[in-house]
Amino acid sequence: MNDYNLTFITQKDFEKHVKDTLDSYGSSLNAIDLQAFNSNVIDPIKLLFDKEVFRQTFDETIRQELQRQRDKHNNNAIGYFHQNIFKYIKGCEVPREGWDVIFHGDTEVYVEMKNKHNTMNAASSQKTYMKMQNKILSDSKCICALVEVVAPRSRDIEWACSVDKTRMQNERIRRISIDHFYEMTTGVRNAFYQMCIQLPKTIKKLISEDAIKMVQEDTVIDELKKLNPDMLTALYLLAFGTYEGFGGGQLNG
Repeated sequence: MNDYNLTFITQKDFEKHVKDTLDSYGSSLNAIDLQAFNSNVIDPIKLLFDKEVFRQTFDETIRQELQRQRDKHNNNAIGYFHQNIFKYIKGCEVPREGWDVIFHGDTEVYVEMKNKHNTMNAASSQKTYMKMQNKILSDSKCICALVEVVAPRSRDIEWACSVDKTRMQNERIRRISIDHFYEMTTGVRNAFYQMCIQLPKTIKKLISEDAIKMVQEDTVIDELKKLNPDMLTALYLLAFGTYEGFGGGQLNG
């Protein structure tokens, strides 16, 4: 029995898109060695505070940091999922640059998409708002929208933004939760809900059909212990090995 219930995207296209998203997790499943772990320079003082505050061992704190590094990559994969599904929805375009999605409906809608409503700081919000202002000035009929996957609530409202300490607002610049954008583009009122219900079924189906790569064993902890049996010393040497008092492979008290 075929357990697929979406009407606005074909089963073939939806499964391809979900599989592409699963495949994009691939590099995050590779083993992380000490060089990769420290590629952005680990702050051992933060790790020390984390260890003590959360009453963890250093091994637990380091494994948590490894997961955080993987999550950063995988958040990009989920951003890919939310944006690129619209390639398969009639009337939508996912351009290579400029806008995240363009909907060619009765009115053109130019979209910037964010996974979470609170990930934009003031400078980023102003830059995005001014980009939208310029677009509606050059095109008198279009709408621009900030579409948020995880919004505070379901909404389709004017986006009010402070630009150079001046409050700006225009009915053609919108702030829209993802459920309203799905409805706008598909004509199905609860299309996003339907997608969320279908998604786990499709993920399980694809995993059962394909050999999914398993996460490999990291070598960071073993390499740190080789650097110095005392984990805190090893972390200090990793970050501060050339600093005064830290050289020579030992800490100078």
